[in-house]
Amino acid sequence: MKLKARHLLLLIVVTAAFAAGVWAVARFTLKQPPPGEPTTAAPPPAADPDLWTRSLEKIKEVRGDTGNVAIEIPSELRHYDERRWFLATQVAEVKKFNLEPVQDFVDLAGTISRGEMVPLPAVTDTYMLFGVGARVNSDGFTRYVANQNLELNDEAGLSDAYARLKSEQQKLQKEISDLQAELGELNNSAGTKRDELDSEIKAQQQELKSNEDDLALINKYYGLSSSSAGSGPKLFRDYDLLQALAKDFGGRSFNLDDSSDRQTLKVYLLSSLRPQALKVLEEIAKRYHDKFDRPLPVSSLVRPEQYQHLLRRVNRYAVVIDTPPHSTGLAFDIDYRYMSIAEQNFVMTELARMKVEGRIEVLRERGANYHVFAFIDGQRPSDDLINASLDEVGSPVKQRNDGEQAQSQQTSKKVRAKSRVAKNTRANSKMTRTASKVKAKRHR
Repeated sequence: MKLKARHLLLLIVVTAAFAAGVWAVARFTLKQPPPGEPTTAAPPPAADPDLWTRSLEKIKEVRGDTGNVAIEIPSELRHYDERRWFLATQVAEVKKFNLEPVQDFVDLAGTISRGEMVPLPAVTDTYMLFGVGARVNSDGFTRYVANQNLELNDEAGLSDAYARLKSEQQKLQKEISDLQAELGELNNSAGTKRDELDSEIKAQQQELKSNEDDLALINKYYGLSSSSAGSGPKLFRDYDLLQALAKDFGGRSFNLDDSSDRQTLKVYLLSSLRPQALKVLEEIAKRYHDKFDRPLPVSSLVRPEQYQHLLRRVNRYAVVIDTPPHSTGLAFDIDYRYMSIAEQNFVMTELARMKVEGRIEVLRERGANYHVFAFIDGQRPSDDLINASLDEVGSPVKQRNDGEQAQSQQTSKKVRAKSRVAKNTRANSKMTRTASKVKAKRHR
């Protein structure tokens, strides 16, 4: 009997240990970032290391048992019945204020120099940049022109690039000429050899065409010609602007000839937003921090179109329409992958409230992000302007985003109706306060 009891007790202990192990593995797996998502392991330079470490621990901290709390996704964070309406609303805001989307890092540097964008610290008491710029490389800075990267140089570097392209062009032209001469010497019976030479000539001609396109871009945007290397100032001014910003950016100096400095500077540039979007971010972050004593994890801010195309290779949620929302500096993403259900519900409720007030557009994305887009004057664009922007965001999409978004969010009219109610309430409240002040004055 005693032996059986021992065996039974041992079996219970082993089973419990196994179950605990499975639970731990499952919980660990669930908390891992989705494939392709960036993780932030070390603080960017100049960040407070202690604050960074504490904030990172708080964000990734394993939450306790949430009980019977369920995810409650407000309709305001779901797709519209007309799925294009979400992106069209953001494009309409760009039209409304005639904004110029940021094309590349040089453009972004210009907006920061002019005060149109505000650089954010990597970590504060209420929010943390969690993975911003994690995909940047250390390559040299380029201009993004006609969907191509045009090398950015000073005069010496440009002369070298131009000389290299001209040398390659002459080499290709000679190789093509030699192959054509060899082809001309063959008789008609050498079918296989003729086909091989034809194929090789076409490949070389294609490479020559690419070389000529690169030279044409240099001539167009630098104003160079074969007889006047260095005659065009257009992109030299861009290089000088970037050089000046790099020498004094947030109290730091960066050497554009150093790969490590270039990479760090790119991260700093991507850590920027327009002031109107920053105000919204700070409000959400403060409410979240006050409620849960954790910094809000912000995974993306401004993204130039050049970087957006690079990111698209590993992140299918990176939009590549003509006016990507993140290229405006009005959009940012909140990472909810580590949040408890209660935290997610709280943040979504706050975002839904802001949307009803007409201050933002927002969507809960499957990539564990809330995409937030701030309206400059705190008012949604008109339905007419949004309608006029629908064609610019592509063809209508019939399929749903996923199961959790099977119920579409309210139509644009309902959202605008709620927004009008909220505005009228605020206006009435303001009028009441004004009337009270007038009465008080009369009594005095």
